[in-house]
Amino acid sequence: MDHAEQFFALYAKDEALRRRVLEAEANYPGSLEIREAVVEEVLLPIAAELGLPFTLKDLRAFETRHKLKNAPDANTPIQEGEAIEDPVDYWLLDKGWTYDYEGAIGGR
Repeated sequence: MDHAEQFFALYAKDEALRRRVLEAEANYPGSLEIREAVVEEVLLPIAAELGLPFTLKDLRAFETRHKLKNAPDANTPIQEGEAIEDPVDYWLLDKGWTYDYEGAIGGR
């Protein structure tokens, strides 16, 4: 189990940790739409303090694995207009916008 997975397992069962993260996010002075910055300033420092450091790349990999694991079976029919529910509130995936390093002028 990697640190991101360990952190979110702890986050799921620790109400005080969830409150701490939500408070830090509420006090974040920048745009909540730029998710990498929010993660770097809010989530990563708290995880590091708990001895569970991880990176943006680690978080994106964890969220991608989780989302794919919880995706509906391709053989299950979905009715028109039916929403696909995912009980997880991702920090990066499908939320706000992210830096587009590949498309940036001068590329990185």
